[in-house]
Formats: sequence, structure tokens, C-alpha cells
Amino acid sequence: MGYKLLLLLEVILMVLPKSFRKAFFVLLANIGYMSSARYRKVARDNLDFLFDKTMSDEEKESIVKYSFKNLLLNFLHVMELRNMSLKELEKKTTVTNREIVDKIHADGRAVIYVTSHYSSWELGGASLGAFVEPLGAVYKRMKNRVYEEWLLEGRARFGNTNLEKSGVVKPLIKLIKQGKASGILIDTNISPKEGVKVQFMGKTINQTYSPAYLARKFNAAIVPVTIRTDDEDNYTLMIYDEIPVEKTDDEKKDILNATQLQADWLSDLITKEPKFWFWLHRRFKNEYPEIYS
Repeated sequence: MGYKLLLLLEVILMVLPKSFRKAFFVLLANIGYMSSARYRKVARDNLDFLFDKTMSDEEKESIVKYSFKNLLLNFLHVMELRNMSLKELEKKTTVTNREIVDKIHADGRAVIYVTSHYSSWELGGASLGAFVEPLGAVYKRMKNRVYEEWLLEGRARFGNTNLEKSGVVKPLIKLIKQGKASGILIDTNISPKEGVKVQFMGKTINQTYSPAYLARKFNAAIVPVTIRTDDEDNYTLMIYDEIPVEKTDDEKKDILNATQLQADWLSDLITKEPKFWFWLHRRFKNEYPEIYS
């Protein structure tokens, strides 16, 4: 019943003008911002933590408010992707540095894309699959199974497949051996046993070592990718240079170094344009639970 109601809402909104749909979701974002003291505090705590309380209150509130808006725009983008043609997506998204991926494939190697919850990550994943290469994207199972079904259908619209995080290593290895691409988020909260300690914006955190481990073991390439916009209408999918993974006699050190380089990439991205990151998530609750008290 819940899924049918969600589909009905989608049908109604999709027959309305695009400007109305956006206004509707922006309104929901503003309501969320005003009504959710809990998540406003989480976002402020994250900003104070990573920027050492150097941001003015005005700058923080601008970023926090945009985080709510960006989250709802991602919801809107999933809805639109579910009903969008390939040509429509092509008009919306520009891809830069595609030649980086072409060169890796010319060498006979698979690509592991590393990315984060930054700007329109839903649009970014779909555009990557549509215009660069389809990928198996790792996701974490959600509590709301109705929303999960709807979301995963949208993510698979342009050729990507969804890989649930639990027990995902074997499917990822299979993709790599077949020369196919995979996508892994590197900015989610994880337990210590799932990651290695790296420096992220001057803080010691746990970050997943899976991309580095898989790339080292199977000679795959780690390629960072993200998306951004200036006008919330036209988006640029940005592919970055491959992150090198050494293969010396010290496996742990090789994996740590490659994972640190991924953290450095993300640190630089967030420092330059912090508003696009997803600040509403308690990313550091395992390492620094006191910041959310």
C-alpha cells in the first residue's frame, strides 16, 4: 500500500511543470529545516568539528539550510530519473575527463569508482552509468523498505546494478575479474573493523579500506568521481585522476596509503565547497560520539 501511494505521488508530481516540482521539494526542505532541531544540531556539530569552530554562525546556517535542500533535491532527482529519457539526462549532465577511464580500460583494467554524498549524488551515479560505464553500486540496506524499493529502481534506470553491502565482497571481485566497474561510497560511518584510520580534514577517522584492498589484489584502478552544479539545473560529472595503489611487501601499508589518498581527495573537495556535502549524517559517531551529545 505504501509503495502504491508513493507511485501515485510520483505520477501527480511528474505531470506538473518542472518548476512546480522543484518548488514543492524546496518547500519540504524548508519545513524540514525549521522543524528538525535534531538534524540542524547534527549538521552544526559536524561543521564545528571539521572546521574547528572557525565558521561564522551565518555561514554555518547557510550550509545547514542548504543540506536540507540538497537532500530533497536528491529525492526529486530520483523521481525525475525514474521518468527521464537518456537524451534528457544528457542535456542535464556534462562529463569531464572521460579519457582517464578510457586509458585505464585500454590497459585492460577494471575501475573502482570512489565517491561521496556530495551535491546530487543520485544524478551523479545515474550519469556515470549512462555516459561512462554501468557499475555495480554498493548500498546499505534501509529501514524503510518501501522507499528502498522505489530508490533502487530509480538508481538502476540507466544500467547500474545495486549491490547490498552485507556480503558484497564476492560480487565486487566478480565484477573486477570481468573488467566491469563498481562504485563505493567512502564517507559513511563505519565500525573500526571495517576500516583503517586515516586523517580526514585534520581528524583521525575510520574509512573503508575496500577500494584499496580490491585494487591492490586484482590490479584495478581507483578513480574518484563527483558531481556539482552552479545553478541546480545543469550539472558537471567530474572524473579525477587515478589514485595509485602500491604493491610492496607491506600490504597493510600499501592499503593504508591508498586509503589516505582517497581521504585527501575528499577533504580537498569538502574544504573548497563545503555546502555540497551531506552534513546531516552523524558521520563521526563511532570515533567521536561526544560531539553529538
